Amino acid sequence: QAQLVESGGGAVQAGSSLRLSCAVSGRSFSTYAMGWFRQSPGKEREFVATIWWNSGRTYCADSVKGRFIVSRDDAKNTVSLQMNSLKPEDTAVYYCAAAVYFRVAYTQERHYDYWGQGTQVTVSS
Repeated sequence: QAQLVESGGGAVQAGSSLRLSCAVSGRSFSTYAMGWFRQSPGKEREFVATIWWNSGRTYCADSVKGRFIVSRDDAKNTVSLQMNSLKPEDTAVYYCAAAVYFRVAYTQERHYDYWGQGTQVTVSS
């Protein structure tokens, strides 16, 4: 059973940067992709970014494109989300997720099989 643990959340002011990390342990399967999602109070969980594990190809939601960067460290089994130029609307609980099956895309919750517990990011104006 895989375990995903996020870290790096916090409270910052608009325009600041934060770096989230997700450590994967207990993994005995191949990971096809790692994703980041977020959920604000009263809203559904939404896709933020994904990285294909083997190729390193990335894809970000339009709302964060140009501000957020997703990357991976194979040796450390971690995936990171560098968040720049943060806005109050980025406030949410951020979750990382692992996909262990091949799929055409990795932009929806149902594309992922394991989830972390989430880390809070709060951006004040």
